[in-house]
Amino acid sequence: MPFPQQPSRTFDRGGIEALTPGQYGCYGIFRSGAWIYIGKGDIRARLLVHLAGQETPCIMRNQPTHFIGIVTNDADNEEKRLILEFNPICNRKVG
Repeated sequence: MPFPQQPSRTFDRGGIEALTPGQYGCYGIFRSGAWIYIGKGDIRARLLVHLAGQETPCIMRNQPTHFIGIVTNDADNEEKRLILEFNPICNRKVG
């Protein structure tokens, strides 16, 4: 089951800062034709960290354009499910 139907937002400071702070859940970062990364946490805070190129440089190397999010109390299981479903580039483990 994918992310719930909703419009995506641009992966830029304006698109991210338009989110309400303190919303905990899962998010997916993508560009046309490719899921780049799926994560969990305070959605706005985590996306700002990724936008700055911190922690996961793979994300910015893959030129993300949009993101989508879901607020949930079950972020651990939801994140795992979404990673298995979408197989994002930067969530793949080597070895």
